[in-house]
Amino acid sequence: MLEQDFDLVIINAPLRDETGESLSRNIATKGISQVILVVKSEYYDDVSNVVEDYGVITIAKPINKNLFWSALKIAKASHNRLKNMQVENSKLIQKIEDIRIVDRAKCILISYLNMTEAEAHKYIERQAMNNRMTKRAVAESILRTYES
Repeated sequence: MLEQDFDLVIINAPLRDETGESLSRNIATKGISQVILVVKSEYYDDVSNVVEDYGVITIAKPINKNLFWSALKIAKASHNRLKNMQVENSKLIQKIEDIRIVDRAKCILISYLNMTEAEAHKYIERQAMNNRMTKRAVAESILRTYES
C-alpha cells in the first residue's frame, strides 16, 4: 500500500498489530495521500500530538457526522493543494534543467567560438526563433555538435 498514492486513506484504529500511529505517519510521509486517523476518544490527545506534525488529521470516536464531513473536506482541499504544488514543482525542476542545458551550451560557445556571454545568449535565442525551436533544443544541438 505504501508504494501507491491514494487521494485519501482512512485508518480506523486500533489495528490488530498496532495503534495506527506508525502506519498513518508512514503513509503521510511517503507521498501526497491525505490520512485521517480515527481513534478512541481517550487516546485522541496523545495520538493527535504524535501524528499532527506529519499532516495526519485525527478524529475521536464516536464520530460526529458533521465533524467527519469537515475533516473529509479539509483532506480533499489539502490533497488538491499538494497536487497543484507537485505539478508546479515539476515545472520548476524542468525549467531549472532547461537553464542548466542552455548555460552549458553558452559555455561551449564562449570557449569554442570566443563569444561573450551576451553574444552566446543572443545566438541561442536567435537560433530558437529562426528555427522555431525551444532554447533548450538549440542548446542540445550545440552540445551534440561540440561535445561529440
